This record gives sequence, C-alpha cells and structure tokens, in this order.
Amino acid sequence: MKPCSTTRRPDDMKILFSAARIRRRLDRLAEEIAHHVSNRELIIVAILKGSYVFLADLSRSLARQDIHVIVDFLGISSYGSGTTSSGKVRIRHDLSIPLKGKPVLLLDDILDTGLTLRHATDLLRRRGAHNIRTCVLLDKPARRRIPIEADHVGFTVADTFVVGYGLDYNNRYRHLPHIAELRAGSKPAVRTGT
Repeated sequence: MKPCSTTRRPDDMKILFSAARIRRRLDRLAEEIAHHVSNRELIIVAILKGSYVFLADLSRSLARQDIHVIVDFLGISSYGSGTTSSGKVRIRHDLSIPLKGKPVLLLDDILDTGLTLRHATDLLRRRGAHNIRTCVLLDKPARRRIPIEADHVGFTVADTFVVGYGLDYNNRYRHLPHIAELRAGSKPAVRTGT
C-alpha cells in the first residue's frame, strides 16, 4: 500500500498534543461545560471547517455528561491566502436552526486574532441566542488583534502554525489524530481558513 503524502514526517512536523492527551482534555472540557447547562440540552454552533473533529469528539464527551447536543454549523473565515488572517470576515455557510432564547456554545478550532470569534458571537447575539459561551480547541494569544477570550480553552499554543485534528494547511493534514507544529519549508502555499 502506498503511504499517504500527508502523513506526519519527523522532518516537517513536531507533535504538540497527542491523540490521548486531546481525549483527556476534551473529557475535562465537557465536565466544565456541563456545569453551565441548566436543562441538559445544549446547542453547539461549530465554525467550519476546522472544528469538525473537535465537535464530534466533544459531543461524545458531553453525552457522557448526560448533555443532549443539538448541532449547527457556521462557515466563517478571516483567512485569505497565506498563514495570517486577512482581517476580513466572510460568512460562507449560514445557520439552519433558530437560536432565539436558547443557550448556545460557540465552538471553534483556534482563537487567533479574535476577529472570527467576535464576529460569530455578535452574529449569534443578533439572532437572539441566550447565554452564549465560547469554546476553542486552541488559544494563540500572541496573535490577538482585539480583546476577546474564550470561556473554555483546550490548549494554549505559541505563535506557530499548527495542523491536525481538523486543522489544515491547503486542505491537508486535517485527518491527523494529533496536533502538530508544521515547520517552515513544509508548508503549502495557501491556507484555506478555519
């Protein structure tokens, strides 16, 4: 069988968080989040595309906490070409369920500049969501452009480019079960966004 060209190679990646460590952290996150859910039901709005793996695993962890999860997706991005945010936020896929008066957990893969999370939070508020809490898999505070913090954070990372566990570079590496730093010289030319 021919090896996949996007599997981890020791010369271009450094594993930051193993699959086992991610699973343990998500179980703890689910416990934290469950304390804020009053009626055992929660709407999760996941920002596409990078949060889909995080969403699936966190939903299972929440189910073990006896939380019924309803899921919707928001396609929103502030990335253009390259590895830095363009500063322009665009909606690519809108919500499909009403949020008025309902508690919502806004889920994203990475809190970087803060522009995407702020825009999405403001959008949910305008749609009438009640008690919006935010949860990010990774927080990269060194890149923040606006003052915003997530209510729940999986891991804090340095100002480095990370892939795996749903995070991509040019639609590569999302399938990796761990989160790794993609080192210079191994990066494709374009980042597709969150």
